[in-house]
Amino acid sequence: MRLKKFIPKILRPLFEERDDGNDMIPPKSMSFVGKGDFVKIGLEFRRHFIELAGLRPEHRVLDVGCGIGRMAIPLTEYLSPAGGYWGFDIVRQGIDWCSARITPKFPNFHFQHSDVYNKHYNPDGQVRACDYRFPFEDDFFDFIFLTSVFTHMVPADLENYLREIARVLKPGGKCLITFLLHNDESAGLIRAGRSDLDFVHEMDGYFTTKPHDPEAAIAYDENAALLFFDRCGLAVEPPVRYGSWCGRAQYLSYQDIVVAGKRTAA
Repeated sequence: MRLKKFIPKILRPLFEERDDGNDMIPPKSMSFVGKGDFVKIGLEFRRHFIELAGLRPEHRVLDVGCGIGRMAIPLTEYLSPAGGYWGFDIVRQGIDWCSARITPKFPNFHFQHSDVYNKHYNPDGQVRACDYRFPFEDDFFDFIFLTSVFTHMVPADLENYLREIARVLKPGGKCLITFLLHNDESAGLIRAGRSDLDFVHEMDGYFTTKPHDPEAAIAYDENAALLFFDRCGLAVEPPVRYGSWCGRAQYLSYQDIVVAGKRTAA
């Protein structure tokens, strides 16, 4: 790009073209959404959304913690113009990239920065997660998902987000959320040294790998996690699909997956 030298260095990744010509896949230098193959993980979860939670092309979808479009990009090939996608994240760089690369081609895909405080990703954020109100009206979405979000949230923040999910989800709508669930099996694998994550530090209502930086990785007791759903007006739809993070031989994905539905009024 001839004008590249005039673009501030911090903004250049927004204008980078990939070698493979797919300008809707961000360069690796911009990805902050964890390890693993960006494209394969997105396609994997699109399949989970459809098969486990009944996502349909005409649905309105909310991606809480949308990052830099790992889940949004494969959904551009599935959601119809009658449906729509909304994503928000606390990292402005990811929102700016998605808004510049995805929305012009798919105007029913919307991205918004949420100014929620996080000492790692948004240290200047003005709102605490436990106080944050999702910027959407009641009963707006057919389907909501969170991937690797509650694995970095303490109980007060998690409960507020679940209440907000229940508020903006339509009656009968579904949500799919990934967790790191602490139960007899995962605890045994942790003790045996099989787990990728060493959840040996028990805090007030959760486990962490780093007591000095607990939100780096958080696990919840499985029964306690499922009670959060019940308190917030969401009904978990069994079974829980367990992940490989703790060293299981049989698993569906890397993290554990919980699907729940919004209770309909009696």
